[in-house]
Amino acid sequence: MFDDFLKNIETLKRDDKPFWGKLTAQQMVEHLILAVKMSNGKLNLLCFNPPEKIPALKRFLMSSRPLPKLFENPALGKGLPALEYLSLDEAKKELNKEITNYHSFFNNNSEAKTVNVTFGELNKEEWDVFHKKHFEHHLSQFGLIKPK
Repeated sequence: MFDDFLKNIETLKRDDKPFWGKLTAQQMVEHLILAVKMSNGKLNLLCFNPPEKIPALKRFLMSSRPLPKLFENPALGKGLPALEYLSLDEAKKELNKEITNYHSFFNNNSEAKTVNVTFGELNKEEWDVFHKKHFEHHLSQFGLIKPK
């Protein structure tokens, strides 16, 4: 799954503009890095949603419906995140590294669950679905793939 997404991300240029939303190309890649770090156990955040909402949110996650275009991520808030990496190329390399860490984490901890800020605790299967939807959402945001 990640291989095709990474090939598309390699074509992303620093000055590419989104069709919607406010993230720059590099901010989008860095945002994906944070999501992968949440899933591979390197970034531990709390879920922003109350426990009673989690079952409905997980039903949505596991459905065929795409992520909404202008969803406001509670972890980001209203402002734009500061850049952590010196360049888009450096951020792309870090994304590759964290995806490798994701595979290693679940190969060594197949029953693990880690927290997603919106959907709560997710297992490997649920994270795979989340990452597929999340990457498709942001790649289509920048015109790197056609929207689903």
